[in-house]
Amino acid sequence: MAFSPEKENKNSLWFKNKKALNNVLFTMRLHSSTHKQKQPVNQTERIALSVVAQQPTGKIQDFTLTNLVSDKTTLLSDEILLKILSKLPKPQRNANFLVSKRWLNLQGRLVRSIRVLDWDFLISGRLFLRFPNLVHVDLINGCLVSPRNSGISCTNKIVSFHVGSEVESKDWFFNENFVLNADEIDKGLRVLAGGFPNLRKLVVINASEMGLLSVAEECPTLQELELHMCNDQVLSGIAACKNLQILKLSGIVDGVYGSLVSDVGLTILAQGCKRLVKLELSGCKGSYQGIRAIGQCCQMLEELTLCNHKMEDGWLLALSYCDNLKTLRFTSCKRMDGTSRLDEELGSCPAVESLHLEKCQLRDNRSLSALFHVCRNVRELVLQNCWGLTDDMFSTASVLRRVRSLSLEGCSLLTTRGLASVLVSWSKLQSLRVKSCNNINDDEISPALSSVFSALKDLKWEPDTRSRLSATLAGTGMGKRGSKLFKKSCDWKSLPGS
Repeated sequence: MAFSPEKENKNSLWFKNKKALNNVLFTMRLHSSTHKQKQPVNQTERIALSVVAQQPTGKIQDFTLTNLVSDKTTLLSDEILLKILSKLPKPQRNANFLVSKRWLNLQGRLVRSIRVLDWDFLISGRLFLRFPNLVHVDLINGCLVSPRNSGISCTNKIVSFHVGSEVESKDWFFNENFVLNADEIDKGLRVLAGGFPNLRKLVVINASEMGLLSVAEECPTLQELELHMCNDQVLSGIAACKNLQILKLSGIVDGVYGSLVSDVGLTILAQGCKRLVKLELSGCKGSYQGIRAIGQCCQMLEELTLCNHKMEDGWLLALSYCDNLKTLRFTSCKRMDGTSRLDEELGSCPAVESLHLEKCQLRDNRSLSALFHVCRNVRELVLQNCWGLTDDMFSTASVLRRVRSLSLEGCSLLTTRGLASVLVSWSKLQSLRVKSCNNINDDEISPALSSVFSALKDLKWEPDTRSRLSATLAGTGMGKRGSKLFKKSCDWKSLPGS
């Protein structure tokens, strides 16, 4: 038989296809085993075959399905492999999509939360194909219109966007040109609602009431919503979310955008979302009427957060309608309330247990006293980085007779004497945390304050980081280098290297 190199090359290509070769060998092995089972075998032949099978030989190969398949995970079903991958820690799951296309699809089915950066990725439907089981979607960065290749970035607490080099400095502030229009965002919300009916949390900016209505109709399990650039008209769409439990509204953000949320919107919200448990109002305008409507309609409300609020004077009186409110937070507020009512007319929130003030400007002694009087049953008081908290201002907290936990941080105007005047009157205090309050000194602690410390169950005392650092370095010789140089006056031009 003549030798042909071309035929040999063609045959060698067939052998290079390992998948086809494995299928052929597995079929031959299966056919051979079934054929032998049909033929009768006597006792002598059985003994001979068993002896032959026990003899080790390097030429006999096992053509079972497990050895023929190069990727052993293909023998597992998608359900079993998903259970295995779901047991891995989240930091180790990110590289799973690099294994194969199958693992890519399986890894996408495990993702529950995502932040969309490309709006076309949502509109085209690729988001649903890639991640079919999402329950938490953040659309803010995808709604922004900014050059991706620009190295100039403007960042706020809420949004971060890029600015092109050709834009003038006066246009660097956030405006409507940096966000997609409401019609485009509503289109994306309809696509999102149609693909993810089990959506539970949504974060979006500049949406209209029609887009939110489509989400409310298609996603009955929506429980948490964060909406930026919100106004009264948009809140009519939020009111259709009957199962909403956590809501964050952002109306006016100084230097970024301004949207009006007034008593009209708060009333619409209160009448529609009666199952709210947590509510955050950021930059919202309102008054006594809006807060009262929320307190009367949202009977399950347990936590209320006000961030940089624009409320009118007298709104604090409406907190008495929030019967089940347990936590009250103020963040970055320039004022509390300018009410002139007497303490007897303020009422109280008997269920409030925790009061938090963070980065607030405490300018008015009377308004802070009114707040403490309304929340006089609190058990936890947190004051963090509050400007203007003097001894006189802090003395108004003596009305809080049930406080068990106090946390002070960054209150630089408060002194040891002012702290002691209040702590001595709190007989139920069990936990105290003082940090970065530079006017509170260890050497000014009175015997009465020491007796209060001895009765505490938990004490974290770090009022002055500088004194604590110097005490740590005492005796080590560190921190003293250069002291001799600066003790005596000298001409800087005479120093080496000048």
